Amino acid sequence: MKPLLRFAHRIDRLNQAIGRAVSWLILVMVLISAGNAIMRKAFRMSSNGFLEIQWYLFAAVFLLAAGYTLLKNEHVRIDVISSRLGPRAQAWIDILGGVFFLLPLTGVVLYHAWPFFLNSFTSQEWSSNPGGLILWPAKLLIPAGFALLLLQGVAEIIKRIGFLAGLAPPEPPAHSPAEDMLLHDIPERHP
Repeated sequence: MKPLLRFAHRIDRLNQAIGRAVSWLILVMVLISAGNAIMRKAFRMSSNGFLEIQWYLFAAVFLLAAGYTLLKNEHVRIDVISSRLGPRAQAWIDILGGVFFLLPLTGVVLYHAWPFFLNSFTSQEWSSNPGGLILWPAKLLIPAGFALLLLQGVAEIIKRIGFLAGLAPPEPPAHSPAEDMLLHDIPERHP
């Protein structure tokens, strides 16, 4: 089990690094969007390429950060039910959800997304919009993002099994950034 836990932690580090790197694309998107708006309003110049690169970057953030989001325990969950349960029951819910829902879904998407990308790559498909961009890099994001999500799903299952076996600590509960701010802003009371 310990080699599997080491493997899971390597996946964690991979998705952590990718998630942090991809977060910078949000700044790039904002700058491109602002630049495009300025060019359009001030100089009456526009480009479909600028619009499409914004869509590509949004897709990159959304897809490539999916594994990172799962790692940080920020995906949509059934917290209304599971928050009332103990850590062992939550681990079982995560294992069953991963094995019966997450892994099969990501496998099906990968099965269909890879030929979708390959067809675009081999034909060197371009956008039909004037001044548009080549499409295969955007289509590559789909299998890449779902592969990272699949890997993180495997890592999460391994870690939950490790917890149930007494070899790993329980995963900390997820808090939204707003909840974290509220929790840190509450003044401590001293008697």
